[in-house]
Amino acid sequence: MHKKMKDDYKITFIRGATTASGNSFEDIEDAVVELINELISRNNLIKNNVLSIIFTSTKDLDACFPASIARKCNELDTVAFLDCQQMHVSNDIDFCIRIMAQVLVPKNFHVKHPYLRGASKLRPDRC
Repeated sequence: MHKKMKDDYKITFIRGATTASGNSFEDIEDAVVELINELISRNNLIKNNVLSIIFTSTKDLDACFPASIARKCNELDTVAFLDCQQMHVSNDIDFCIRIMAQVLVPKNFHVKHPYLRGASKLRPDRC
């Protein structure tokens, strides 16, 4: 990393979540694409500055891997992705997909965490 970039940027984490309409490839794809688009647009991210994204999903989502969808959208094929199953908790939100993105942003940047659809009630303070 160039010294100027190192001095002007920091690595930070952005959280977010959404819900799919159901457990089909299309439902999950719609939710993941919308979530990734919001992550990038709300934070004005440069795609090369997205370093990694960890996805978790509730146990009722098993039609596909969210990371496989994200890898194909927005030219993010060089980003490190990981899928995990969210810990099961009674009364959790159904069809929920959560993310934790590791990104490179300017030092004084204020991140905007995208909580969409039914997941907006998880963190109303960040919506």
